[in-house]
Amino acid sequence: MRTVALLTQKGGAGKSTLAASLAVAAAGAGEKVIALDLDPQASLVRWGKRRETAATRNTVIVEPFEVERLRRLGAVIDGLAGAGFTLAVFDTPGADSTAVRLVAEFVDLCLLPVRPTRLDLEATAATFRTAYLARRNAAFVLNQCPPTNRSARSNEAAKELSRLGVLAEPAITARIGFQDAMAAGLGVTEHAGAGRAAQEIESLWSWIRLQLESDKATTSAKAQPGQQPATLSERLARVARTSRA
Repeated sequence: MRTVALLTQKGGAGKSTLAASLAVAAAGAGEKVIALDLDPQASLVRWGKRRETAATRNTVIVEPFEVERLRRLGAVIDGLAGAGFTLAVFDTPGADSTAVRLVAEFVDLCLLPVRPTRLDLEATAATFRTAYLARRNAAFVLNQCPPTNRSARSNEAAKELSRLGVLAEPAITARIGFQDAMAAGLGVTEHAGAGRAAQEIESLWSWIRLQLESDKATTSAKAQPGQQPATLSERLARVARTSRA
């Protein structure tokens, strides 16, 4: 089983909305998905409750995850794998650094949503450091970008995030479809499957899946240097070396 966590120590970056739509996109691609909500605001759990009465195509199990259970997270993940789940998506609190650190120690990939604003960019460095110190793969997700082509704000944010670490692809645009989908208990790929928001989420899930699959093959990649694309962990190591230089 693979595990992905949405992490940020600043609220309002869109973690829950991304977690919901990514979980649905993954389920639509054949994964057996459980979404676990650690945030006291319980936005993902409430979305899951609405989902119970919605006309959905994909099955996603949504459960609250109490902070007290974090100390046994490794055993919980093993239990979920034994129950047949192939992907767990964690939605974490916006300001609880302890919870963020504990989750980062166990998951395969940490996704750090960042809006293209100066305050978000400044706040993100601490979350990235938490994930990096936990020796876990981490990638920024540029989220809630202006719905205009080649936005100067988004381009500058992308450049800055790329200097700091790995930037997931593509950037996600602020579209009303995301909010409408959340309100209906749906993922955006279910709510408007032919829309641009759905296309962005499907592309992002494809990027995530590629990272998870490539990092599974890290050993063989190292055995044949130069013959396979660098894994996310290798790219992070290069970023760290560059930053220290």
